[in-house]
Amino acid sequence: MFVRLSTAIAAAALLSSGAFAQGAKPTDPQIAHIAYTAGVIDVTAAKQALEKSTNKDVKAFAADMVRDHEAVNEKALALVKKLKVTPEDNDTSRTLSKNAAAKLKELSKLKGAAFDKAYVDNEVAYHKAVDNALETLLIPSASNDELKSLLQTGLKIFQGHEQHAEQVAAELK
Repeated sequence: MFVRLSTAIAAAALLSSGAFAQGAKPTDPQIAHIAYTAGVIDVTAAKQALEKSTNKDVKAFAADMVRDHEAVNEKALALVKKLKVTPEDNDTSRTLSKNAAAKLKELSKLKGAAFDKAYVDNEVAYHKAVDNALETLLIPSASNDELKSLLQTGLKIFQGHEQHAEQVAAELK
């Protein structure tokens, strides 16, 4: 419970509009970098779960995360190339990466059921935070219609991930 709550609070604070200057919206290049970074983080966490977990449901969930997030990131890379936009690193994407590295290190110390529970609880909280950031900040701030459309498609996929993570978490109780 503490892991889920602390992760949700940290991710929500990080991905909220407060991560940007008062009243400033992220630019499309910043949004692209944040979204791509969030996907890479989930792929990396899922690959760790595939290596560490022996639970078939956790492994199936992790495999879905790798497949889906890599597919969305491939579409994002194709879009920025088409639009000739260079994703722009920013405080939000750097903080996401830093926090993710700390979480991976924390999870690497766990084994068995403790790892599975911590990983899945983190996935629930992470998807809630990312879904919220997509809905309330990233999609509304995107000015390019193709980027906005890709983010909206990603949101639908990630909302499904959130539900899937919640189901797996409920089974691990």
